[in-house]
Amino acid sequence: MARILITSGPTRQYLDPVRYISNASSGQMGRCLAQAALDAGHEVIVVSGPVLVEYPLGVTVIPVVSTEEMLEQATLAFATCDGVIGAAAPCDYRPVDVADHKIKKTGDTLILKLVETPDVVATLGAQKKAGQWSVGFALETEDARFRAITKLQKKNCDLVVLNGTSAINSASNQVEIIAPNGDIVESISGTKEKVATKILAVVQDRLIK
Repeated sequence: MARILITSGPTRQYLDPVRYISNASSGQMGRCLAQAALDAGHEVIVVSGPVLVEYPLGVTVIPVVSTEEMLEQATLAFATCDGVIGAAAPCDYRPVDVADHKIKKTGDTLILKLVETPDVVATLGAQKKAGQWSVGFALETEDARFRAITKLQKKNCDLVVLNGTSAINSASNQVEIIAPNGDIVESISGTKEKVATKILAVVQDRLIK
């Protein structure tokens, strides 16, 4: 049995007390992966951004809001885990300045200055100890395989799961699991439950000792 960390859902980066930047990630893939890992007999910790899905009973869920909070909680959890599956879609940017009051409409153009947020999976990948592993997700719209392999290498992942925008907030998914040498280990399509089960099977076969 392994102790597996799964990151799931979106994050939010607030502009003011009311408005935020986010994305349409639903957390469904993370929920399905958590269930598949539980069904396989593993212990599961989920660090989740704000979602409407309910994670399975038996999973330890740590709720977060921002990318910085996800990184903090995932770092703490990863220290006690055998591996991580980074299924979350954290915001890549945050506002330089966050207003302490609701920004009022003035009729003028509102210009936002954004800076990059820390990369959760890359940070965890850099912290891996001997025996730990990491699986990343790559959602790409162009040069998909090349960009996925580049992400795998930059983030020190042991596998990367490539999918497209059709996966967002959908009950189904179509993915390729890619190894560090660029080989496609598995191509999977179907419901997210089916895809998650097969991803977990590959992780067990290749990474869990």
